[in-house]
Amino acid sequence: MTATATTAGSSGLAVATRALHKRYGPRVALAGLDLSVPNGVVYGFLGPNGAGKTTTMRLLTGLIHADSGTIELLGRPFGQGDRRRLFEVGALIEAPAFYPFLSGRENLRALAATGAPTPWSRVDELLEVVGLTERARDRVSTYSLGMKQRLGIAAALLSDPKLLLLDEPANGLDPAGIVAMRDTLRNLASAGKTVFVSSHILGEVRQLADIVGIIAQGRLVREGPIEELLTSRGRVRVRVKQDEVGAALARLEGGGFRAVQGSTSDDGWLSVAVEGDRASEINRSLAQAGIYASALTAETDLESVFLELTGATPTGDGQRSFGSAGATTVAGQTSGQDPQ
Repeated sequence: MTATATTAGSSGLAVATRALHKRYGPRVALAGLDLSVPNGVVYGFLGPNGAGKTTTMRLLTGLIHADSGTIELLGRPFGQGDRRRLFEVGALIEAPAFYPFLSGRENLRALAATGAPTPWSRVDELLEVVGLTERARDRVSTYSLGMKQRLGIAAALLSDPKLLLLDEPANGLDPAGIVAMRDTLRNLASAGKTVFVSSHILGEVRQLADIVGIIAQGRLVREGPIEELLTSRGRVRVRVKQDEVGAALARLEGGGFRAVQGSTSDDGWLSVAVEGDRASEINRSLAQAGIYASALTAETDLESVFLELTGATPTGDGQRSFGSAGATTVAGQTSGQDPQ
C-alpha cells in the first residue's frame, strides 16, 4: 500500500482518515493525510519531528478538530460531539498526567469514575498487567518516569477498549520494561484489539509493528506491512578484494545496479541498493566478470528506509531516534506544548 491510500470503504479498518487537513495559523500540520489501519494489528506510526504525528493523535481522540477531511473509528464516522465513541478507544498521548498525591490504584479508580462503568476489580487486574501491583498503594509522586508510563497504559485500558492509541509508550522504560511493554501490546493485538503506536524509536517499532505508516510534512509517504516495506527498499553489502573495487563497481553499474563504495576503512565493501532476495544476482554478475565476493550481507534497516522516505536526519544521540515533544494526555486530559 503506497501513500495514495485506497478510496474504497473502510470495512475491516479500525482507523481510516481521508484527506485530513489541519493548520495552526500559517503552519500546515496535516496536508491531506490518508491512513488505513486494519483491525487487530499493531500499527507503527512514524515521522520526523514536526511531521504531524501528535496532531493526528489529537484528532483521533477528539482533542482538536480537523479543518477538513474525514475520520472513521472502528468502522463508523467520528466527529465533533461524538465523545461516547471514545469509550471504545483508549489513549495515552505522550507523558501521562496523574494526581501526584494519590496512589496508583487511587488514580485509576478516579479515572474509572469519569468514564464508562468500570468495576474496581478491573483496576487491580490492570495494575498486575503493567507490573505495578507491588507499588499500587504508593503515591504517584514516588514513581519513576517508566512507572508512570506503565500506569498510563493501564489508564488507557480501563474501559477495555477495542482501539488503543499510544504516543511514545516506551518513553522512560528501561530495557526490561520495554520488552515487557512490547509483549503486553503484542498480546493485546493477539486478543483482537488494534494498537496504534506513534514512536520515534525505530528499532522498537521494527520489533513491535505489523504495519507501518510513515508521514513527512503532514502527508503519508508510505504505508504497508513492515516486512514488505523492508524487502522493497533493502540494501546488500558485498565485499571484494580491495584492488577489484573499481571493476566491481563498473560491473554492477553496467548491470543496472546502483552501487557505492564504503569508506576507505571498510576494506573492499560495496553497498548496493537492491532487495535482499536479489543478493544471488549480484554475486552471479560479479562472478561472470571473474570477481568473487568474499562476503554478502542483506540489510533490511528501518532507519535507512525512514531516512530515504522522509529526508529526516538523526538527532545524534545514538539512540536511532528522530525527535518528539508535545502535549500531555491521559484519558482525554491535555496540557499543551507546541503540536506536531
